[in-house]
Amino acid sequence: MNVIHVDSIMRHDGDDHDNCDDGMTALLSTPVDAGTLGRLHRRLEQAAEGAGLVDVAYTTVDSPVGRLLLAATPKGLVRVAYAGEDHDRVLEVLGQKLSPRILRAPRRLDAAAREIDEYFARRRQGFDLPLDLSLSRGFRRLVQTHLPEIGYGQTRSYRDMAELVGNPKAVRAVGTACATNPLPIVVPCHRVLRTDGTLGGYVGGLEAKTTLLNLEAAA
Repeated sequence: MNVIHVDSIMRHDGDDHDNCDDGMTALLSTPVDAGTLGRLHRRLEQAAEGAGLVDVAYTTVDSPVGRLLLAATPKGLVRVAYAGEDHDRVLEVLGQKLSPRILRAPRRLDAAAREIDEYFARRRQGFDLPLDLSLSRGFRRLVQTHLPEIGYGQTRSYRDMAELVGNPKAVRAVGTACATNPLPIVVPCHRVLRTDGTLGGYVGGLEAKTTLLNLEAAA
């Protein structure tokens, strides 16, 4: 596959305008290899970071529960999304709610990716990442703030969580807070079950919830 080199572009004067157009058309239609695209993107990433133009950085990582999208602001990790949530749609929503200045910048997510890998390898039971909870408000944010208090390998009911946050009658609202948790896995809403012990809902699907619970139970 051919690689475009800027210094290979020939200069043309006005009399050769047609030839110049033909040459430019050929240039733009020339395929670029993945290595070149990667280098160009890294240069773009570095320039944008250096100029303070990136408000939301993101990357994707593979995991036992499928491909995950990780996104962060300067405050911390702001989003973990399952493939079933449609990553393109998630990025669109982040652009609407946080900032349109979004860039794939994997290095900004290195710590998050590493800790998630360690979690799935059973080498980590808690996350030490700074979190940005700005996607949640009010009661939902209150519940999500308390979810990490459920220990690794433990579970609580929606009713337990309602009592923990001081509103025992808000069982349904706790369920909504878990269902809309923007940071699944890291903020462990998967540890919240129905009062009868059945799984209840989960943003990543019941198979993913089962995988996470079994992973922790086997530690």
